[in-house]
Amino acid sequence: MNKILCLNSVSKTYKNGFIALRNISVDVPKGEIFALLGPNGAGKTTLISSICGIIRQTEGQIKVKGFDTIMDWRQTRQLIGLVPQELTLDNFESVWDAMSFSRGLFGKPLDKNYLEWILNELSLYDKKDESIIRLSGGMKRRVLIAKALSHNPELIFLDEPTAGVDVSLRKSMWKLVKELRNTGATVILTTHYIEEAEEIADRIGIIDRGKLLLVEDKSKLMNKMGRRQLIVYLKEKMTSIPKELAQFNLELQEKGNAVVFTYDKNANRTGITRMLSALSENNIIVKDLQSYQSTLEEVFLSFIDQNKK
Repeated sequence: MNKILCLNSVSKTYKNGFIALRNISVDVPKGEIFALLGPNGAGKTTLISSICGIIRQTEGQIKVKGFDTIMDWRQTRQLIGLVPQELTLDNFESVWDAMSFSRGLFGKPLDKNYLEWILNELSLYDKKDESIIRLSGGMKRRVLIAKALSHNPELIFLDEPTAGVDVSLRKSMWKLVKELRNTGATVILTTHYIEEAEEIADRIGIIDRGKLLLVEDKSKLMNKMGRRQLIVYLKEKMTSIPKELAQFNLELQEKGNAVVFTYDKNANRTGITRMLSALSENNIIVKDLQSYQSTLEEVFLSFIDQNKK
């Protein structure tokens, strides 16, 4: 595995004694889209700030493409592009000047074609000569992303990148993130939008109270933790579950027009056949069947709840 980011036992304790990060270790391979999920105050932004050199970790080591973020800070800064949560922009600059200046800060010559590609992908091209102060909040968010991409970084951090933008723009940004990965870039994003991680991430990390609770391939996580349910729609309404069916722990739904059977899809025997046979034996006619798997949001919330116990 060609690792672009390596964190080894990273912790951060502030002078007042508050522990923001607790012994975090994780490796991220080149070309991956890694989503970091966690509630407010979980440590997501602190972790990103430590990697980007904005703050210094108290313990542990962070390496970007083999360079130490403290000892080799010049090299690591060149490799990283950061989109912060806050709208930190010079309101009186034009969009084009902001991008060009940001690229120049890294000693890169002007690449008009590359900058125009970014502007087009972010639907900003027709605004390139506008002063930033005249743009909407969503447009300003796009400018932040454009600035972060301006120097061709290999490791891109998106801290709540689609906060405050509409649904259509959010989906266009997802498309851009996937295209960046296709060019060889690695993307790490924090997000409150669970569907964002579900849509674009390869792996997911869940962080809470400064601890990295797990790092897992998205599909494996869903298979491991996601409940599978079979919704059985009935021909005739049912007012209560017959005692003969109690062993299946069925739940009445749809005002008695359906029952829900929860099972482990990884088990050797799911119990579906026995449950359907029992319905037939009790003269309960099945009208339709629908399978349902729990969403990533439900999986995420279950982990957070477990960590509180």
